[in-house]
Amino acid sequence: LSEDLANKIAAGEVVERPASIVRELLENSLDAGATQISVDIEKAGRKLIRVSDNGSGMSEADAKLSILRHATSKIINEEDLYKIGTMGFRGEALPSISAVSRLTLKTALKDAEHGYEFEVSAGQVHAPVPVATVGTTVEVRDIFYNTPARRKFLKRDSTELLHIVDTVTKLAISHHEVAFTLNVNGQATVGLAKASDARERLVQIYGAEFMEPLVSVARDDGPLRVSGFVSPPSGLRETRRNQMLFINRRPVRDPSVAHAAFVAYDAPRGLHPVFFLFLELDSDIVDVNVHPQKQEVRFSDKNGLYRFVRRAVGEAVRLIPDDGGASAYGEHAEALNAGEQATYGVTSFNPASDTQYPAPGAGLSYGGVSESMPAGFGALRPEVPFVYLGETFVAYADGQGGINILDHHAAHERVLYEKFLAGLKLDSKRLLFPRQLELSKKEHMIVLDNLQMLMELGLEVEDFGGTSVVVRAVPEPLEEADLRGILADTAEALIEGEKPGRSVMESVAARIACHSSVRGARVLGQEEFMSLLDQLDEADNPEYCPHGRPTRLRFSLDELKKLFKRT
Repeated sequence: LSEDLANKIAAGEVVERPASIVRELLENSLDAGATQISVDIEKAGRKLIRVSDNGSGMSEADAKLSILRHATSKIINEEDLYKIGTMGFRGEALPSISAVSRLTLKTALKDAEHGYEFEVSAGQVHAPVPVATVGTTVEVRDIFYNTPARRKFLKRDSTELLHIVDTVTKLAISHHEVAFTLNVNGQATVGLAKASDARERLVQIYGAEFMEPLVSVARDDGPLRVSGFVSPPSGLRETRRNQMLFINRRPVRDPSVAHAAFVAYDAPRGLHPVFFLFLELDSDIVDVNVHPQKQEVRFSDKNGLYRFVRRAVGEAVRLIPDDGGASAYGEHAEALNAGEQATYGVTSFNPASDTQYPAPGAGLSYGGVSESMPAGFGALRPEVPFVYLGETFVAYADGQGGINILDHHAAHERVLYEKFLAGLKLDSKRLLFPRQLELSKKEHMIVLDNLQMLMELGLEVEDFGGTSVVVRAVPEPLEEADLRGILADTAEALIEGEKPGRSVMESVAARIACHSSVRGARVLGQEEFMSLLDQLDEADNPEYCPHGRPTRLRFSLDELKKLFKRT
């Protein structure tokens, strides 16, 4: 192959989109010891990507080598591949980027009289020119100008910009001691000063309200060390949004580690924790040289790491008291450590007497009835009693000798979802005290681009500057809901876009209905329960919530007889 074609093939592995370039350049800046990094973007990176830092810089000789394929100062021999301590190491970034763009490199060593500027176009390096500069600045212009087939696969500017914001945000989270700025089309978009620790950096990005309920994680087992933050058992969500894993300060994807964090909660199906986990592993037990874009890693003892993460997260969340002041896992701590299924404490309720039975942890599990559960019933109608089983399930007779078990959360979701889609704003109510909410930059951008859609759903939202918004009106069921969570989940649905069989509006309505609906631990009164059943019966698809879970299950008398082996 010609050198030009070989370079373009190599670039295809490294340069997927503008955000790929931003990540590679930021990693080089971090490896150079920069404490201040500035990123400038024009036209979502299609026209310009500029990354400037105050790092150590390069000499003229090193700068020339940095633009050559397979040239790096970060490894020397094969043994170095198994003890990599830098963000970058492959020696492919700058040559791959220059193969599909017009690249300019300005760099100077600290205390040098001057630096050097190199221009590279389609892999061809022009003679260096002495310039006055500090640290290193790399300008990338006209990405894919010489590979139009690759350029046409880029998404809309708004989508590509979101990927860039996401890339900057993740590296800023794992390097809190570095100041980051991101300017888009000449306007300041992200500005993060140096932070004292990871919590302060996360507050800078997501706001204090988001961070307040999160629980600290910390465990040190010699070669395995983890720190970070996870949601309490009461803060589980229906999406995997805001689950971030960093290994040796590198943002990576690893389903097994994410699953280890998930199972530590023994959560009901469909609920997921928020987590920001920072793993520090000895270099001889992790291999980072397995993915062209360094987004995946491989472990020498995957099972051991899985158990370590599960135990660290499990220990952290068991320290959180539930609403009753008891441990969220209480007596089931030993079972969880042994990898067994822990049982959540629940409360049974008698609508007639308003008496609560038994205290959390007293032997009931979700969806199950203990032998010791009191047999108190309240009258839904004179002939139809009902009783709570756990926190969200309600059992009631169907008047034909059978029994129904209703998930009141799923049922309410279905009712609200259909009302949202029908254009009913559910008595949108202006808040007496408008709520100011801090969002991440990515969420803020999406929300501002879709204010009209939110208005159609009864949410009146205004920009408040920076990454803040003000919510002035909400549908009545949302008045006590987690408004920040609603906007964040809405942003995620909008990012995901249209799915097979579901429009964007339907996805957004499903997320909002979930936040609006009756939550576990809230007990419905007699009239509320009757009204919910009536509305559910009037729904177009009453048997399933918007996410596809059943709203109720029916057991006929014949089925009950079979279960008890009486037929």
